[in-house]
Amino acid sequence: MKKLFALSVLALVTLTGANAADFPIKDKPVTIVVPFAAGGPTDRVARDLAEAMRKPLGTTVVVENVAGAGGTIGANKVAKAPQDGHTIFLHHIGMATSPALYRKLPYNTLEDFEYLGMVNDVPMTLIGRPTLPANNYKELATWIEQNKGKINLGNAGLGAASHLCGLMFQSALKVDMTTVPYKGTAPAMNDLMGGQIDLLCDQTTNTTGQIEGKTVKAFAVTTAKRLTTPALKDLPTLQESGLKGFEVTIWHGLYAPKGTPADITTQINKALKVALKDPEFIKKQQALGAVVVSDKRADAAEHKKFVAAEIAKWGPVIQAAGVYAD
Repeated sequence: MKKLFALSVLALVTLTGANAADFPIKDKPVTIVVPFAAGGPTDRVARDLAEAMRKPLGTTVVVENVAGAGGTIGANKVAKAPQDGHTIFLHHIGMATSPALYRKLPYNTLEDFEYLGMVNDVPMTLIGRPTLPANNYKELATWIEQNKGKINLGNAGLGAASHLCGLMFQSALKVDMTTVPYKGTAPAMNDLMGGQIDLLCDQTTNTTGQIEGKTVKAFAVTTAKRLTTPALKDLPTLQESGLKGFEVTIWHGLYAPKGTPADITTQINKALKVALKDPEFIKKQQALGAVVVSDKRADAAEHKKFVAAEIAKWGPVIQAAGVYAD
């Protein structure tokens, strides 16, 4: 009878799944899945975050790169991962744009994940080729009006941050431009500096060096308020330049598979909040041009609410463009 009772208890524990007492499992690392290649902006955020969360979680935190299909391969892997807290997911704005870009996603963005909290915001800048005759946004707006049908707007590929910003910019201006997709930011930037394309809207992590070096012309930032970064502090926002409501930032958020027990997700969220206040983590993010989240979006419920709003914001823009990734 004692053996039967013990087996029954074991079965019950197995059925009810993991709990905070089991987390983290001894000698098993927590893995942050990044849906892009190593070395890119999101990968760098993940590696900084892994180090900052190691101590509060009390275990090793490693990064696994699962690249492909605009981040959806990595997302799908995590959606189907064990629900024990040892596999979590870091993704950027693509988490909110993929439901419109991909008409047949193998997962449901709002239903198949536990939302753990936001990490940071990365501002974007509108820049142009060095030979562009405009020297400020007002002159650029006039130049765009005078050159409709002749403007080339580069991006780093379908679904990339620069592609999304470009779509929003055209929508706000109600002007169609010839979009030129590249395989990454580097070749797009090279062609911009060489004068083969006219404009590019990309993350400060990719543009600040070129702006400082004056190899491109900078016209505006995409945030609601002006930035304090020395190289960018004099740039106006697109909102104050006349594009009311225009705000695009490349935020990052943290997720777990749906069904991960609440006591475990709460533990991970607490570790995340410790990391968000870590001076070294903040310093590293500032070096990337990113702003660490310090508002209520660090809470799981607010994180999910924010992503839902972003899905609603980007869906019509992508659908109006009629460009899909599948």
